[in-house]
Amino acid sequence: METKSPFEQFDELRIDSAGKLFLKETAKWTAFLAILGYIGIGFMVLAALFMMSFGASMSSYKTMMPMGGGAFLAIFYLVFAALYFIPINYLYKFSSNMKLAIQTNNQANLTKSFEYLKSHYKFIGILTIIVFSIYILIFLGAMFMGASSML
Repeated sequence: METKSPFEQFDELRIDSAGKLFLKETAKWTAFLAILGYIGIGFMVLAALFMMSFGASMSSYKTMMPMGGGAFLAIFYLVFAALYFIPINYLYKFSSNMKLAIQTNNQANLTKSFEYLKSHYKFIGILTIIVFSIYILIFLGAMFMGASSML
C-alpha cells in the first residue's frame, strides 16, 4: 500500500474566489516588500564596502574609532545583510509560488508557498526571541554593573 506524504493528502479546505483575490493581492504586496528588501540588502552591502574602503583610507590617521572602526561596522553590516536575506528570500518565494498557484490552480505550488510563508515567520520569530534575549542580558548586565559601581 502506498502512503502519501502530508503534502499530498487533501482535506476539505478550499479557497473560494474571494480568498484567491486576497491571496493574489497578498502575493503582489509581498513581492513588492521582498524586492524592497533585496534593494535594502544591496544598500547594506554597498555601505559595508564603503566602510571598508573608507576605513582602509583612514587607517593612516589616528582615529577615535575602537576595534578598527570602519572594518567592525562593515562586518556588522555584512552579517546583518546575510541575516536579512533569509526571511526576504522566503517572502519572495512565497510570493512567486502563490502567484503561480493562483494562475495555474496548482495545489502543490499553493502548499509550497505556504511552506515558505511558514519558514519566513518561523525565522522572524526565532530571531525576535534571540534579540529579546540579548536585550534582557544587556539590561541585566547594566544593572549589575551599576550595582557594582555603587559599592
